[in-house]
Amino acid sequence: MSVKKILGAIRKADQDYQLIDDGDTIAIGISGGKDSMVLAYGLHLYQKWCTKGHLKSFDLIGIHLDLNFKPMDTQPIAAWFESFNIPYDDIKTQIYDMLLLHKTNAGTIPCSLCSKFKKGAMVLESKKRGATKVAFAHHMDDAIETVLLNWIYGGRIATFDPKMFLSDQKIMFIRPLIYARESEVSLALDQANIPTIESGCPVDKTTKRESIKQLVKTIESTFPSARVNLPKGLTNVDKIHLFPPVTSKQD
Repeated sequence: MSVKKILGAIRKADQDYQLIDDGDTIAIGISGGKDSMVLAYGLHLYQKWCTKGHLKSFDLIGIHLDLNFKPMDTQPIAAWFESFNIPYDDIKTQIYDMLLLHKTNAGTIPCSLCSKFKKGAMVLESKKRGATKVAFAHHMDDAIETVLLNWIYGGRIATFDPKMFLSDQKIMFIRPLIYARESEVSLALDQANIPTIESGCPVDKTTKRESIKQLVKTIESTFPSARVNLPKGLTNVDKIHLFPPVTSKQD
């Protein structure tokens, strides 16, 4: 049932936000984790569904960026893509080496800088292969966590968009899993027997985002209505009400 939920979530996201056009070539950012692998499988199913219904035709490419954290065996991932006849490339990068040159005073690596480097590399490799769009595997839980991260650490209430056009790079980023919950992604992974590889990130499971992830789980278990209302709040823009802006300085 969860695989059907993932397919339904991708279909709804595409219908609501026009993520995929006829003739697109979509490069999927593959980390090898559950989210990106389920995204690849879901897009493959959606591709077949659209073709069968004569709705539209689009191509898929899998791109894995080896960030050079540590040696990784990506053969299971490559074999999986081959079994579905989806082109796949494993790209070696020196991103970790670049990150080490930008450590904070505390000796940590900024996640935001890593994300920036990865996006830049994905755009470059995607355009080399003729991709018209880049798909990332961010889901509903990621969007909720981003709101809280920005509010707590940045003093602003904001999350990422389902799609975003990079005008300087002339390419569109899309997030087809935006309506899927992480629990559904995990169930679909097991149901479809999709392979994964462990993250090589040296700060995996120790970041601010991980702390926020655990906070959201606590909120949803303590207040069950939050599981419905947190996602609802991301699109309920007509109900947003905050303090008015300060127009003059007060003595």
